[in-house]
Amino acid sequence: MDFDAILQGKYPARQHARRVVDYIRSKVPDATGVLYLESRMTKLLEDNDEPEPFRQRRFFYYLTGCELADSYVIHDMDSSKTTLFIPPINPESVIWSGLPVSAEEAMQKYDVDEVKYTTDVNAQLAHVAGQKAKSTVFAIPNQVSEHVTFLGFDNTNFSILKEAIEVCRVVKDEYELAMIAKANDISSKAHRVVMERAKHAKNERELEARFLADCISAGARNQAYHGIFAGGKAAATLHYVHNNAPLKGKLNLLVDAGAEWDCYASDITRTFPINGKFTKESRAIYDIVLKMQLECIAALKEDVLWDDVHLLAHKVAIDGLLELGILKGDKDEILANRTSVAFFPHGLGHYLGMDTHDTGGNPNYADEDTLFRYLRVRGRVPAGSVVTVEPGIYFCSFIIEPFLKDPKHAKYIDAEVLERYWDVGGVRIEDNVVVTKGGAENLTTAIKDPDHIEKIIASS
Repeated sequence: MDFDAILQGKYPARQHARRVVDYIRSKVPDATGVLYLESRMTKLLEDNDEPEPFRQRRFFYYLTGCELADSYVIHDMDSSKTTLFIPPINPESVIWSGLPVSAEEAMQKYDVDEVKYTTDVNAQLAHVAGQKAKSTVFAIPNQVSEHVTFLGFDNTNFSILKEAIEVCRVVKDEYELAMIAKANDISSKAHRVVMERAKHAKNERELEARFLADCISAGARNQAYHGIFAGGKAAATLHYVHNNAPLKGKLNLLVDAGAEWDCYASDITRTFPINGKFTKESRAIYDIVLKMQLECIAALKEDVLWDDVHLLAHKVAIDGLLELGILKGDKDEILANRTSVAFFPHGLGHYLGMDTHDTGGNPNYADEDTLFRYLRVRGRVPAGSVVTVEPGIYFCSFIIEPFLKDPKHAKYIDAEVLERYWDVGGVRIEDNVVVTKGGAENLTTAIKDPDHIEKIIASS
């Protein structure tokens, strides 16, 4: 994908608005009126005169492509006209912050039909309401400023707009895929730099700093999430956040980190030996996880049931752990008893887009079946959706020891063989994949071939 060429155009906000309107009308026939959304508002830090770090509201961005704070948008459902309202010039703030984006500049930058200033929003709402009979304002609860009034409209609907955008966000258009590919390209290069620096680093935070520096220098100032830089046994903690432990004497480093490009996320995990050479045990686990991932990606295509792909990952894991002797007994019994959950406790992946754990996955965390309880995606995945495929095998004593004490599971685990694997910590490999009609396209280019990884680290 030539993502840089695609990104020369505008974010397709009006196309998104039409998609949202179609969804609303599929649920509310003959719906007429306007969609109303607000951006994130500037808010000062508590006990401070500095603003909080800004993160644009994803619902607003989906209909505008606008990253500005303190803004509004109105989309007329009948005329398909989108009007963006941006802050006017405040002479008192110009001396501190410089000139803001003008209406003329905003028209050139964003895919909207008209740009006005926020001082006009109530007048524009009243004007639109006066032209429409039996019209409705569709908005999101708790995302309407107190000074904004919907007088003149016959109805307000605060129930369906959020749902509509969440569902529409699942299937990405070409421009959105290009932004995710761009984020992946920057992040993949930063992952390689971390591999090259690993054996010279003394502390996890040095490698986190290196990753951040490379992303920022490539133009991606924001991370999609707080990265994980976990050395040794810390890699068995799924969402390890400390990133401040010494690396001396530890086998592997697990790096789960991804940059964001214009509000669109990447989410990549790589696990590698800090000194450049996998131990026998580490390589054996790595090979199992890589096989899990490759077979799951190969199974992806339009309308595949995500539960089935996750189940496939467990079957591959069980086969691999049986071969190593960590598991013992009949593989079908092991699967039926859910003993493999001790080593692979999380879901295979999740939707990816404007959020790392993107909308539309319909998880069921109350599922009594422990194999599927933590899946963030349930149901069939459509073409055009982006999913992470991130199998893992972990040696976390807090999780595994209860299995060892439970006769139902203990008979399938060889504790003596297991003893050799605790220092591996955990291995996870994660790529970002576009589901297509007949298969899948991998957007992640970070190196994962184990022999290639060893060569990179050894030569650094």
